[in-house]
Amino acid sequence: MRFEQLTILEQVSAEIGRVVLGKDRQVQQALCCLLARGHLLIEDLPGVGKTTLSQAFAKVTGLDYQRMQFTSDLLPADILGVSIFDRNSNAFHFHSGPIFTQFLLVDEINRASPKTQSALLEAMAEQQVSIEGETRQLPQPYFVMATQNPWFQSGTFPLPESQLDRFLMRISLGYPDERSERRLLAGGDPRALLAELRPLLNAEKIIALQSAVDKVEVRDSVLSYVQRLIGYTRQDSHYAFGLSTRAALALIQCAKAWAMLQGRDYVLPDDIQLVLEPVAAHRLKAAADSDGEGPDLIKRLLSQVPVVV
Repeated sequence: MRFEQLTILEQVSAEIGRVVLGKDRQVQQALCCLLARGHLLIEDLPGVGKTTLSQAFAKVTGLDYQRMQFTSDLLPADILGVSIFDRNSNAFHFHSGPIFTQFLLVDEINRASPKTQSALLEAMAEQQVSIEGETRQLPQPYFVMATQNPWFQSGTFPLPESQLDRFLMRISLGYPDERSERRLLAGGDPRALLAELRPLLNAEKIIALQSAVDKVEVRDSVLSYVQRLIGYTRQDSHYAFGLSTRAALALIQCAKAWAMLQGRDYVLPDDIQLVLEPVAAHRLKAAADSDGEGPDLIKRLLSQVPVVV
């Protein structure tokens, strides 16, 4: 891996860390998701910094940015856009919605109805949208960062499995540690620092970094480990259903991006283990007669599947 690539990635993480205190791992995970050409879901309680992280991330990456607040009365046309009749030209003209950007923040995605959520499916999976019989390409790179509140809070709609699967990674921020929270309390609102953040990347640099991720080596032994992990979820009775081939590809791609963030041009089994929970936990569900949620199922997976056989 080239020294310049590692240096700029370290600078990006440090710059975002000026605003998002004490969350170095989550900042690295968000950067990993972008480099792997995926989309990120942040699930946590209100007020722990989900939106602040996304705003800082957008500022430092230098991408065109749009923010949408999802509500129960939001319609698909509010996201995609709509054609409006122009009397002067006697024709309909398409007015693009906020989805036509490079970095889209979807705030509280699970407060919108499933019908509205589905407006994002094609865009996230294929980097395009089909509207009124015409397919329109989205700008590149294209990155969706969505936040959602826990399902037990009022006014939320659970994301269907098809929507969850479009997110390469799901992470949580959690409460800050005592030292970081003390700095936050003493320094005031960290969002005031957003205007001071420097854009260290741009679209061209991000596309180049994404191409560099593709060149990270994955050895046969690592591929065998991934296959054993995936196979175990399909055979063990604790899982309602196993991980798909798309999930396996996502796991490998994220591990390659994580390896690059560590300054390596090859993937270790440790990289697979470190990205396994954010990549796979939201894709797994316990069987009806079993206990546990996504993180518990990941712990079982790691404990039961050997790295080498």
